[in-house]
Amino acid sequence: MTNRRAREPIAVISDIHSNAHALEAVLRDIDARGIGRIVCLGDSLFGPIDPIGTARLLMADPRIVHLMGNCDEVLLAPEGAGPTYRFVKPLLTEETERWMAGFPAVWSDGDWLFCHGTPDANDVYLLEEVGPRGASYKPSDRLRRELAHVRARVVFCGHSHVFALRHLPDGKTVVNAGSVGLPAYEDEEPIPHVMASGHPFAEYVIVREGPDGTNAGPRIEHLLVPYDWERAADIALRRGRPEYATALRTGRM
Repeated sequence: MTNRRAREPIAVISDIHSNAHALEAVLRDIDARGIGRIVCLGDSLFGPIDPIGTARLLMADPRIVHLMGNCDEVLLAPEGAGPTYRFVKPLLTEETERWMAGFPAVWSDGDWLFCHGTPDANDVYLLEEVGPRGASYKPSDRLRRELAHVRARVVFCGHSHVFALRHLPDGKTVVNAGSVGLPAYEDEEPIPHVMASGHPFAEYVIVREGPDGTNAGPRIEHLLVPYDWERAADIALRRGRPEYATALRTGRM
């Protein structure tokens, strides 16, 4: 048996979407568990709840490694469409935009790889595919082929807002961390579809090194954190976003 030093546990958060109330609850939970490193998989400020409060919380926490989500890229563009872009973009300061512009696409810790969508694109679902009947999980063999060029043993992703864990035939594991701040949404691309967790809790994941001398892989813990989602939903309603309010209260669309 080796005596190598185990990696420290990592909390994996994703898809906050401006929900500072959910983020505060998750950060308190992470603190209570003594986790000293956090990886944020992106899409942090794009939403109608509290983008500036969310940015303050994230920028003040030195434990966090930030990755670039597709909605982060949308906010960095000088022009954009849609009510969320028009609400959030004018609130961003030069300091906040410089901070966001420095986010890398991927980050690794040994054989653990972290990304927003896939290791190659932040606007593509890794685990899911979308067809005429909505979203479904990709067959394991297809997912294995898509990740054949990735050397990491465990891949963490977000983007779809729905927690999932898949063990692949080649021994790799893929984990979707779920969403801290938006448990359901509708999207028009690539074709109209809904992603929904089915509950209003804030989600995140903790990954810990597995026991020495085993091939079991890391320990993955999926956390559901309660917070005042009614307060967040009321803010969304006051800002003319009833679809956000429904998603926040129910985890459904």
